[in-house]
Amino acid sequence: MRIDVLSIFPEYLAALDLSLIGKARQKGLLHIGVRDVRDFALDRHRTVDDTPYGGGAGMVMKPEPWAQALESVLEGAPEAQAGEADPRPVLIVPSPAGRVFDQAFAYELAEEPHLVFACGRYEGIDERVLDWAQERFRVMPVSLGDYVLNGGEVAVLAMVEAVGRLVPGVVGNPLSLVEESHSDGLLEYPVYTKPAEWRGHAVPEVLLSGNHAAIAEHRRHEQLRRTAERRPELLDGRSTADLSRSDLEVAESAGFAEADGVLTRRA
Repeated sequence: MRIDVLSIFPEYLAALDLSLIGKARQKGLLHIGVRDVRDFALDRHRTVDDTPYGGGAGMVMKPEPWAQALESVLEGAPEAQAGEADPRPVLIVPSPAGRVFDQAFAYELAEEPHLVFACGRYEGIDERVLDWAQERFRVMPVSLGDYVLNGGEVAVLAMVEAVGRLVPGVVGNPLSLVEESHSDGLLEYPVYTKPAEWRGHAVPEVLLSGNHAAIAEHRRHEQLRRTAERRPELLDGRSTADLSRSDLEVAESAGFAEADGVLTRRA
């Protein structure tokens, strides 16, 4: 997978050299390039922002440096593969007005050969850049959640890690991707390590039993309990088709009822 990141603070992206993402870059599993948008400014002061038309607080990022930065990305873009439905790279623009990023979206993006991230600053990027880019990229404004950051770099670090770790070979044990939170719509079960008893707190006996079927059932039930307690909206309306009778009993004890094949929160 190829990933390009455009920012006026490229140093912010240094964390992409660390941990699993950094190792994946070294192995050639991820090809990540970071470009400084100021390199495409048109004056000796490397100006990338100006006052907004119509008035208002803050500054807006100028369109021409962004257009030239994006064109530089296209110059080295991978060639379209035969049968590829839409060969345009995906351009992700972090924005509180975008689609909310989640694990399902991360899986979608992990299938793409080329992702481009545009880190806006100030009041954002001139909207005409996104209109112009539609012919050359599949433009996707994306939000991490209902809050505002100073710029897109923090969001991009989070998204690149969430997507990059799904690329085959990046995570050493692929089973860990299956068992983690949100992979099946539930939160992950609690985990423990040695010693079996610590400061008066013991590991659940079933985990020491060696009974793999009982352990799997215990973990499933803990997922349901934790999800009901911390993120009940994830269970509300969930199909019961993949839930066993004991799963349903746990859900019911946590405040849910089965009705017409789905779970519903009791009032």
